[in-house]
Amino acid sequence: LIREVGSFAVADYLVFGGMLVLSAAIGVYKGWTSRDQSGSRHFLTGNRKLTALPVSTSLITTFMTSVTLLTNPVEVYNYGGIFVLLCFSYTVAIFVSSEIFMPFFYRLGFTSIYEYLELRFNRTIRLLGILLFMLQTMLFNGLIIYAPALALNQGAGVDLWGGIISTAIICTIYCTLGGMKAVVWTCVLQIGVMLAGNLSVIIKAVMLQGGVSTVLSDAQEGGRMNFWDFDPNPLRRHTFWTLTIGGVAGWSGVYGTSQAQVQTYISCKSVTHARVAMYINLLGLMCIMLSSVFAGFCLYSIYKNCDPLTAGLVSASDQMMPYLVMDIMKGYPGLPGLYFAGVYSGTLSTVSCTINSLTAVTLVDLIKPYTTLSTKHLSILSKGLSKWLILVYCICCMNNFYVLIFENSAVVIVSGIIQGPMFGVFTLGVLCPFVNSKVSPFS
Repeated sequence: LIREVGSFAVADYLVFGGMLVLSAAIGVYKGWTSRDQSGSRHFLTGNRKLTALPVSTSLITTFMTSVTLLTNPVEVYNYGGIFVLLCFSYTVAIFVSSEIFMPFFYRLGFTSIYEYLELRFNRTIRLLGILLFMLQTMLFNGLIIYAPALALNQGAGVDLWGGIISTAIICTIYCTLGGMKAVVWTCVLQIGVMLAGNLSVIIKAVMLQGGVSTVLSDAQEGGRMNFWDFDPNPLRRHTFWTLTIGGVAGWSGVYGTSQAQVQTYISCKSVTHARVAMYINLLGLMCIMLSSVFAGFCLYSIYKNCDPLTAGLVSASDQMMPYLVMDIMKGYPGLPGLYFAGVYSGTLSTVSCTINSLTAVTLVDLIKPYTTLSTKHLSILSKGLSKWLILVYCICCMNNFYVLIFENSAVVIVSGIIQGPMFGVFTLGVLCPFVNSKVSPFS
């Protein structure tokens, strides 16, 4: 049965726009309250005086992106809820990162983790790590900015250019004015919007289907509750082994040795605050994963007899969640706007954190060693860099190259190719004191 879907109402635009305005306002406020504090260290790490709760939200939202909200439910809809096994991977990875890597990097006190590579190995390995980090982050940001804008354009009529330009403007405002403090506190707002938007869709879908038991029964009958697939074949899309073993390795790299996450948790006022932030972050990761998996069950329960993609109602699978929202929420002005505000919150939080990390690496690793600028001038330069970097990446993401990347999942492949070896190099450096610079490139 094909139903007519709704469209954005005035209330939806107000909710969506309100989130953008509040995000920008936080940047303005943090910039104003910190106007008498100069120095690149204050701008990039908040003078290492932040507390656990706001830092934990930034850790969550850096890699739990809008793409997570859009594609995880579709992954469950198509292939089942085995994806939920990543909760185990999160647990092990956060434990490893918070007990081994976090105390190590916190006590070193480096703004850029690539400073450690030169200290431990040599300058060549440091520069290679920086190059790979910038390549990975550029590709990742292109996906994060472009893909949600495209999906929302097709699924809800949100203007493509408007979405991309608003992302650039808002991120530029609070990255440039407020630095790390603005990024962290904006993430507090944005994760609340993300969870509220996702839960509103789940609650409405459950009510529409007659209860949680109906949704779970449909998922069971449709083979979507396939949690225990122990097939050893590594060519399978998802199995217990690929999601646990591969997930632990991948997420340990994300939280243990990625510049964005390390720069965030070393902004805490103490190792204890940083450790607490990591474990609060773990709870947040699990909540988002469980809610997105259940959203996938809801998606399947509603469309099990009429696939929107097969019926030609959407042109790509990543548009199915926006289509669901506009389908079941058409009589509730403001709620579609809340969901889409949550999706864009994921984009804003991720882009702001990664841009801040790019700024730190560019300033600390590529400019500071070769200049004699004062602390004040370095702070001014870091603010200018964040402004220009976000503009450069937003221009890059409009290139058709990024469309091809998204459609062919090359971002995930390239990220794995880059992240795996870099995690290996850092792990060797931290855990194997007998390894020298001649061996590290072969890790």
